[in-house]
Amino acid sequence: MNPDIYLSSPHLGELELRYVQEAFATNWIAPLGPHVDAFEQEICAATGVGHAAALSSGTAALHLALVLLGVGPGDEVLCQSFTFAASANPIRYQGAQPIYVDSEMTTWNMCPDALETALQDRIRKGKRPKAVIAVNLYGMPARFDAILAICQRYEVPLIEDAAESFGSTYKNVPTGRFGTVAVLSFNGNKIITTSGGGALLSEDDKLIAKARFLATQARDPAPHYQHSSVGYNYRMSNVCAGIGRGQLAVLATRVAQRRANFNYYVQELSQLPGLNFQPEPADCFSNRWLTCITIDPALSDGLTREAIRLALAEQRIEARPLWKPMHRQPVFAGSPYYGSGIADQLFENGLCLPSGSNLTQEQRDKVVSCIRKTAAAFSKR
Repeated sequence: MNPDIYLSSPHLGELELRYVQEAFATNWIAPLGPHVDAFEQEICAATGVGHAAALSSGTAALHLALVLLGVGPGDEVLCQSFTFAASANPIRYQGAQPIYVDSEMTTWNMCPDALETALQDRIRKGKRPKAVIAVNLYGMPARFDAILAICQRYEVPLIEDAAESFGSTYKNVPTGRFGTVAVLSFNGNKIITTSGGGALLSEDDKLIAKARFLATQARDPAPHYQHSSVGYNYRMSNVCAGIGRGQLAVLATRVAQRRANFNYYVQELSQLPGLNFQPEPADCFSNRWLTCITIDPALSDGLTREAIRLALAEQRIEARPLWKPMHRQPVFAGSPYYGSGIADQLFENGLCLPSGSNLTQEQRDKVVSCIRKTAAAFSKR
C-alpha cells in the first residue's frame, strides 16, 4: 500500500518540462546532447569544481572513480560503514576488498581517528589501501580537514561521496570539492533529480576526460567500432539532463525548503525526552536532505525508533531506519571493520522522517502529531 506522505518524493516544476520538450523538438533523445553539456557546466558552476561528467547514476560515478584510481582485484578500499550499499558495492565490482570504518557523533560521518587506525593497521599488514570513500550522510558534510590531512599523510586518494549533499557546504566550500574525485546522485529521492542519474567531479581534467571515454563504451577514435579498453554504458541521456537543468535552477530553494522541514521538526519535537536530531557543527551547512532523529529508550520511557516507525506506518506515513552499517550486512560478512560501534548505535536508535521539499504544513503537522501521541502513550505506561 502506497503511503499518503512519502519520505522524499520528487519535486518538479515547469522549467523541467520546457527543457524536456526542447529535447523532443530537436530529436536529442539519445545519450549525450546539448542539455548534457549544459548540465555539466551548470554543475561546475554550482559546486566550483573544474570538471564534471554527467552519468546514469551515482553508483556508476563511484564505479568509475575506482576504475580511474586503479582499484583492481585484491586491492583494499577503506569505506565508511554507516552508509547506503551503493557506496560499497562498486568496490566489489572491481574485485577489491572493502575495509569498513566507523562514524563519529559530531557529524555521523567517517571518524578520522578510526580512519587513521585503519590505515596504520592495513599498511602494517602489507596492504596500503588504494582509496578512501568518505560519505556526506543525509546532507551533512564530513570532517574534511581531518580526513584529507590523514589521506595526504598516508598518500591514499580520497573519493568524496556527496550523493546526498548537493547544496551543502563545509567551511563555506560546497561539497563535491574535497576529494581527488567526488560523486553526486540525482536519483528520484534526492534533493534534485534527473529521474535517475549522477555525476563525477574532479579538478583533474584528464580524469574526467577518461571517465567520459569509459562511460561511452571506451570507443577508440576510429571510423569503425574499435575498443582497446573495457567500457561501460554510463552516460546520461539528453532528456534526463534537461530535467536536471530545470531542477538545478531551484537548488537553493529546495535546500531552504528541506531546512525548513528540519527546523519545524526541531521546534515541535525537541522537547520529547530522549529524542535528538543529527547535529550540525558550526563549520558545516547541511542541505538537510533527510531530517534524522535518534531516540534513546533509556531516556524516553521505553519509546523506540521502531515504535515510532510503526505508528507512522499505521497513519500511511513513510519513515525508515537509518542506514544499516555495511559491516553488518550479510553480503559483506567477514569484511574488516575499525571502530567503536557508533554506526551500530545510530542504526539501532535512528529514524528518517518525511523530508520532501513538497511537504505541506498539514502533512508535517500529521507527522508531528503522530510522534507526539506515540511518545505520550509510552509515558503513561
